[in-house]
Amino acid sequence: MQKLIPFKLTPQYREYIWGGNRIRPQAERTAEAWVVYEQDVIADGPMAGMTLAEASEKYGASLLGAYVVSQTGHKFPLLVKILDTAKWLSLQVHPNNEQAVRWEGTGHFGKMEGWYVIDADPGAQLISGFNPGVTSQQIQSSVGKKALLDLVGWKEVQAGDSLLIKPGILHALGPGLLIYEVQQTSDITYRVYDWDRPRKAGRKLHLEQAADVLDPSSDGKINRTQEGFAGRKTLFASEFFKLDLIASPQSSIQCDAKGMSFQTITITDGSADVSGGGFNETLHRFETLLVPASAGIVEIMIENGTCLVAQVPADA
Repeated sequence: MQKLIPFKLTPQYREYIWGGNRIRPQAERTAEAWVVYEQDVIADGPMAGMTLAEASEKYGASLLGAYVVSQTGHKFPLLVKILDTAKWLSLQVHPNNEQAVRWEGTGHFGKMEGWYVIDADPGAQLISGFNPGVTSQQIQSSVGKKALLDLVGWKEVQAGDSLLIKPGILHALGPGLLIYEVQQTSDITYRVYDWDRPRKAGRKLHLEQAADVLDPSSDGKINRTQEGFAGRKTLFASEFFKLDLIASPQSSIQCDAKGMSFQTITITDGSADVSGGGFNETLHRFETLLVPASAGIVEIMIENGTCLVAQVPADA
């Protein structure tokens, strides 16, 4: 395995109508920053100028990790975004792998994703899952209609909250949220309800698919981080990704995927020094460092801030 050093990525930005101005205050609006994306360009180091997809194809397990390559080949398997929501997003659901093949055809995959609340205005809400006792019949008769809003789980959230969104869970982000999102690299999203907005091109509803995919038993549980938490903890884990929170530790914290998976380190508040194996990088808010699987042990020192570490878990 060829030893590679960590590198920064240049994000891509999406200026959708529901975006705010917390990601890039100088811009009129920014809805999403795609901070880890296969088409992001590597910003520094020996691979500077290559896209993440090109580097993944060229360096294989040295970048991605032996376990990742055994599961998904040389394709970069995750997408990480930061979202700034000034308006409600549409209510959506994602299929699992079997449902994706049934509806979209061979070669398609489902999508699992997870959210971490970086910041939230007082009273900010999101939607996840359904109320207890809601039946499949009620869902099928309400898909695409305003009546659906009477069945869903309205959740008030605050900074530090997290949620694993499994296939089948209805979900939507409300205004006043700044969110870190990690997901499988899949484009399949079924839009269930869009607040009666005009159905423009690219924003159609997927009523038949959604009625089949939605899980009435999903409650979309919110996990809350204890106020004043310091150290490292796993927020959620699945077979596709694991997300750890590191918050204001008193000493450096070591990360080592042991050659099995890459790791991504994204600063959500403050700044951090990341070092190891002959390199040292200082990261500021919203910056991301990708640590190749072959890089070995890295140390993260962060003061008065937080960062998130995503990887593909070999022991899931």
